[in-house]
Amino acid sequence: MSAVPRLQTPRLILVPLALEDHAQVQQIFPRWEIVQHLNNKVPWPFPEDGVLTYYRDAALPAIARGEEWHWTLRLKEQPEQIIGSIGLSKTEGTNRGFWLASEWQGQGLMTEAVTAANVYWFDVLGFPILRTSKAAANVTSRRISEKTGMRLIATGTGDYVSGSLPSETWEQTAEEWRMWHAEKL
Repeated sequence: MSAVPRLQTPRLILVPLALEDHAQVQQIFPRWEIVQHLNNKVPWPFPEDGVLTYYRDAALPAIARGEEWHWTLRLKEQPEQIIGSIGLSKTEGTNRGFWLASEWQGQGLMTEAVTAANVYWFDVLGFPILRTSKAAANVTSRRISEKTGMRLIATGTGDYVSGSLPSETWEQTAEEWRMWHAEKL
């Protein structure tokens, strides 16, 4: 299996995804407020073995092939508790996705996780461009893209758990990332 490193931010530990995390994630992930704006590949209603099946049959094999990188998010002060997830993918058009349990939103934690993942994408993996698509109604995700220096490059329609919705594609080049990141250091 390709090694996915542990990453850290000021408040978070990004722990490489592991099969044994499925039970804890199954308890916090299947909430409408989390899944409604995710890609419609996420089944809804969410099955009782949904996280196990996804980890075992999709995420971990993609990590082993070197096509994806996934982490669970944990507070440094509570490293045993998973509060969300972030992943990177070579998939055309959408290279990053994330979710955070509702009770942890609005504190800047996902912006920290996105920054760590972007450093890994651009500075370790060496990719020249990062793109992400999202439902236009997902204002929180849009704000994170804006806050981390991405730019809106296209609009359209996408298929999400909550149905067909207006969609946005955001992009950032490695050069843009490095300029933005240097200003923030």
